[in-house]
Amino acid sequence: MSNEAAILAITRPKDSLWTYYKIQSLSALFAFPFLLIYLYFRFHTMRYRFDNEGISMSWGVIFHHETVVNYSRIQDIHLRSNVIERWLGLARVEVQTASAGSGAEMTIEGLESPEEIRDFLYSKMRGAKEPMRKEVDAPASALASTLGDVAKELQAIRKLIEEGKR
Repeated sequence: MSNEAAILAITRPKDSLWTYYKIQSLSALFAFPFLLIYLYFRFHTMRYRFDNEGISMSWGVIFHHETVVNYSRIQDIHLRSNVIERWLGLARVEVQTASAGSGAEMTIEGLESPEEIRDFLYSKMRGAKEPMRKEVDAPASALASTLGDVAKELQAIRKLIEEGKR
């Protein structure tokens, strides 16, 4: 469980994400200074929180963004990294939910061990859905029991009707 404790302790992206952002903004040519300022504030305000309920990600100074995804809402998890990210030892974990959009609901950037985080999210996702399944199965078994009782009553009524015809 030391991996789980390490993942729960993640609150910030790795510093090499700032290097990636600088390289990314250089590729924007004329928009370089504007993109660099935006990415600077994005990097320095980006925070993650992993807890027992879900994942939270926030960033921004003027326009503050916060995204919260419960483990039970997660539908799929993708790992992505381009050549520069792999060179810097980084990757992104894209978390998809059953929302109307086709893209990822949350992209966790600046991670060095995305496979461990993916496995952690899958285990939490399955664990969050197990209690829900038990809640669904309990009414289903109660319904099956009730239907069994109704079938027995109908058989008894049929037997009485057939005896009454004789």
